[in-house]
Amino acid sequence: QGQLLESGGGSVQTGASLTLSCAASIRDFSSYSMAWFRKAPSKGREFVAGITPGGGSSDYRDSVRGRFIISRDNSNNTVYLQMSGLKPDDAAVYYCAAGDVVTTYQQRYVYWGRGTQVSVSS
Repeated sequence: QGQLLESGGGSVQTGASLTLSCAASIRDFSSYSMAWFRKAPSKGREFVAGITPGGGSSDYRDSVRGRFIISRDNSNNTVYLQMSGLKPDDAAVYYCAAGDVVTTYQQRYVYWGRGTQVSVSS
């Protein structure tokens, strides 16, 4: 049974930066692709960023490309999401997920965290 625990959310102003962390208690963490999703009120949960097991490749949704950076530390079973230039549209609950590939399809992810709230005021 695996567990993912997100942290680092908060309330910030437009243009600010935040770094989210996801601590993973799953066996063979370094064999999983990891991703961040987010869900805003009245919207479905959407893919934000993903990273391959070794960290050599990543992918982003277009609206965050160039502002967000996903990274991982396999020695500490942790994945990060560095967010800069935050906008009100980025406000959401952010979820960490682990799966076999980096994909926008949520069904491919087998472990999910409970989420951390990010609020952005204009």
